[in-house]
Parts: sequence; structure tokens; C-alpha cells
Amino acid sequence: MIILFGLAGSGKSTQGQILAKKYGLVWLSVGQVLRDTGKFDKILEKGELVDDKEVVEIMNNKIQEIRKRGKDIILDGFPRDVAQAKMISDDLMGDVKKAIILDVPKDELLVRIMARGREDDTREAVERRFEVVEKNLKGILRELEKKKIKVKSVSGVGSIEMVTKRLERELFRGKVISTRRAQRQRVMRRAKRTV
Repeated sequence: MIILFGLAGSGKSTQGQILAKKYGLVWLSVGQVLRDTGKFDKILEKGELVDDKEVVEIMNNKIQEIRKRGKDIILDGFPRDVAQAKMISDDLMGDVKKAIILDVPKDELLVRIMARGREDDTREAVERRFEVVEKNLKGILRELEKKKIKVKSVSGVGSIEMVTKRLERELFRGKVISTRRAQRQRVMRRAKRTV
């Protein structure tokens, strides 16, 4: 499992989806998983957060389901805060090969976000969201480091293709992702062990 972190506008969802498609991984966004349940629509529409315990339970179940299929995962937006990071089972954390932070200067993030033109994306609101995410991220990274999970920073500046290449270099360097052929071989070995 790989965890992608980054502030709004950093491109983590875009990059997660690209890497997932290219290497046969499953991109798992906490926001998308919660929306797919249909249970939290009113909470999400108000811009409120779903209870940590519920989020962790739903995500743990989804991750287990994907693992049973022999697939590897790119997590996007999970864990969201220190409480969630502490609640994740050691079994699941043991599968995390690396956490990557897409690093983009705030000035550039503001330009990217303002270009979306959404009403709730005022400069003040975006800067407040940045503060909350940064504070949470520091605590999450401490938890991951306690669990001996490698955390790397990769520049998210440049074209989508340039950022993808940087991520691939980082992930291949640590043999975190491999070719589809190597992944198929791993699945076959797991299947043989269970027979």
C-alpha cells in the first residue's frame, strides 16, 4: 500500500489515479468511498467531517476487500488525522510500503485552486483549510514514523507527466511498485499458498 498526502490542489488524486491505472493498483479515496456508501450525503454536503471511528471502520473493510482480491492500493486522503492514524490496525499499517507527500508551494496551490472558480474557494477559506491539513499532517507523519513507515516528499510542481515521473522514480527506487508482470506473479504465489 502507498499513501499519498498533499494539500488541496497538490494533484494527489490525479497522480493516484494515474499510477493506479498504469500499474494495476486500486486508487482508494476516502471521500469517494464515503460518497459511494450513500450514508453520509447530508454530512458531506454541509462540508462537515464524518466521525473518525466510522471512517476507519469503512476504510478498513474496503482495504480488506481489495487485499483479498490480491490487489495493491494507493490511499488518497486516509488517514485524515492523528485519531484515524492511531485507530488503523497494525496489520493494515504493516502493508504500507511508503507514504509520499506531494509538495507544492502554497502560492502555486492558491493559483490552482482559485482557477477552479468555486464560491467556497476564497483565499481566506483556502488558507484556513491549509492550516488544518498541515497541522493534522504533522501528527499523522509522527504516527507513521513511530510505525516505521517511510515518508518521502516529492515535488508536485510542473506538468502532470513530470510529477508522475518523479513519483515513479521514488516508488521504483524503493521497489514499492513494480511492473504488472511482477504483480501477477505475486498474486499467483499467494494463490498457491492458499491451496
